[in-house]
Amino acid sequence: MPINGFNKTTLLDYPGKIAATIFLGSCNFRCPFCHNSGLVLSPGEQPVIPTEDVLKVLKKRQGILEGVCITGGEPTLDKDIFCLIDRIKELGYPVKLDTNGSHPWILKKLINNKMIDMVAMDIKSSKESYARVAGSKHLDLKPICESVDFLMSGSVPYEFRTTVVRELHTQEDFRSIGNWLAGCSAYYLQAYKDSPEVIRPGFSSYSKRDLDYFCLILSRTIPAVYIRGID
Repeated sequence: MPINGFNKTTLLDYPGKIAATIFLGSCNFRCPFCHNSGLVLSPGEQPVIPTEDVLKVLKKRQGILEGVCITGGEPTLDKDIFCLIDRIKELGYPVKLDTNGSHPWILKKLINNKMIDMVAMDIKSSKESYARVAGSKHLDLKPICESVDFLMSGSVPYEFRTTVVRELHTQEDFRSIGNWLAGCSAYYLQAYKDSPEVIRPGFSSYSKRDLDYFCLILSRTIPAVYIRGID
């Protein structure tokens, strides 16, 4: 499968571990605030890193790295992900998957076969605003909800996370999300940061005070709510 990016060392992508991150191309969403616009809009034009080269680095860094994160794009779009993860697991690495949750049948198979050790699932917005924020007019929420329910069943460590954009999210969205994800193990609000790499530059972030207020709303139903991305 085409690997379009490889970060040999990160302290951010796999909580509590020194990890490497593999970026896969293509996505079925068009979130306007996405920072990986090249992977989403033109994956065929991105550089391709041979899988064998990535695996050689992972093998060489055994004993230094503590895990591998697979992100995108949307990694579950390519069924070859099973072969890739098999080869990573052969090297002894725990694997974390970043996903938008749109393919619960893939997610369940990966978890039930003990191929992944942690999942970070993006929650784009409240159910009411989901299609608009995900940039997918005819989005079917049923698979998203199925992935949420499966993760909350406790089969694998997980976190939910929302990139918070002033122009796209309101306090009413977070009241709705709080009801939807009530009792989940961990939920992160990620402060949006604009850059030329986003699909539609020009959005802005809420202040730390605003994010703290959203956390207060969410904490009524979610015991562990955190903020990321505030300097």
